[in-house]
Amino acid sequence: MSSHMASSSNGGNGSGDSGAPRRNSKRPKYSKFTQQELPACKPILTPRWVVSAFMIIAIVFIPIGIACLLGSRDVVEVVKRYETDCIPPENRSSTVQYIQSSANKICTISMTIPKNMKKPIYVYYQLDNFYQNHRRYVKSRSDKQLKSSGNENDTSSCKPENTAVGGGPIVPCGLIAWSMFNDTYNFSRLNLPLSVNKKGIAWKSDKQKRFGKDVFPKNFQGGGLQGGAILNETIPLSEQEDLMVWMRTAALPTFRKLYGKIEVDLQANDVINVTLNNNYNTYSFNGKKKLVLSTTSWIGGRNDFLGIAYLTVGMICLALAMGFTVVYFIKPRRLGDPTFLSWNRGPGSQ
Repeated sequence: MSSHMASSSNGGNGSGDSGAPRRNSKRPKYSKFTQQELPACKPILTPRWVVSAFMIIAIVFIPIGIACLLGSRDVVEVVKRYETDCIPPENRSSTVQYIQSSANKICTISMTIPKNMKKPIYVYYQLDNFYQNHRRYVKSRSDKQLKSSGNENDTSSCKPENTAVGGGPIVPCGLIAWSMFNDTYNFSRLNLPLSVNKKGIAWKSDKQKRFGKDVFPKNFQGGGLQGGAILNETIPLSEQEDLMVWMRTAALPTFRKLYGKIEVDLQANDVINVTLNNNYNTYSFNGKKKLVLSTTSWIGGRNDFLGIAYLTVGMICLALAMGFTVVYFIKPRRLGDPTFLSWNRGPGSQ
């Protein structure tokens, strides 16, 4: 009886004594968020819902894929590979020596227009097997130097093309600018020249923010070995759009860069003669050079990947919807049937 009284007394003191110290607790403050009591949507994926979802995706994706493919097929594109054709037959066994020599490298090629091409017609040069995404190559530039003439000595990230042989900084410095593409193209049709507009080919943000109006080329290609094009030292970098286009490095080893725009219509079966200077050395790394003439459509240039991707996803969803529908009608089952649980399907289950 005394033990009962003692336990009752202790229990009374613990519950009724408000002055007793409270034990520290790590229990978080109560809220519906911490206790996961917020209202939530928990849809039950019935066969009808699943089939309907797949059908909706198919109905949306298949027309989009067809439209993208049709838009891509509306683009007229002419591609001419020329790095081999522009090497004289007697020099094709020693292409690197030929391209590095002082021999005349003027070459003439022709391109036949398969369909009518509406202006503007975009002229691209395409390089294959050129890894502009190499880490050392991408980092070999100075954005501060490109932006302001006060930072022309900021060349620490540009090695090995940072300082000229005679001393002084190279502007613009770095391997990217040093290796700028320097093949040139002159177009003609019926012995009449076709002018190429090289204005407006660079990004507006590059012209206004990344390349300074007070920055002029200085000691460019003065590092001892010429890599590519030579820049006009009387024109600021903000107006040298070929350089801006080249300085936007490509993510893949096969890429195209905009050379200019032909602003006249070309008719089907027109023969375009191109007189080019085959100066750029792609022979050292087994690269390829191609000249591309292309129109655009509402989807941009020719690219079938987007349309094929939409069509593929849409057709897969359509096939799944039809398959689930057939299974649902041939072998239906009651929703939430407990007989399909694993422990109810054993030999001893009833």
